[in-house]
Amino acid sequence: MAEQRVTDILPGPGGVMTDEVGVVTGDLTLRTEVDDALNLVVRVQYKDAAEWYTVTGAKAQLADVKDIDAVHTVVVAALHRPEG
Repeated sequence: MAEQRVTDILPGPGGVMTDEVGVVTGDLTLRTEVDDALNLVVRVQYKDAAEWYTVTGAKAQLADVKDIDAVHTVVVAALHRPEG
């Protein structure tokens, strides 16, 4: 059973680096996903867009699917910088 958490963010001036398109900026949606094999990946998209991009360096193997909440909280705290 796959799990995901989703939060809208506004990154700081440097934006968020992605594997596919480089830096993305502005209003974004961040999604933390864990598949059935406990592989975690964090993706972002421009708010309300269709395409998702992998956040560079944001892949990991979890020990337990319950860890998704802690990881998502940390990633949001690191990337959501509305004050700059």
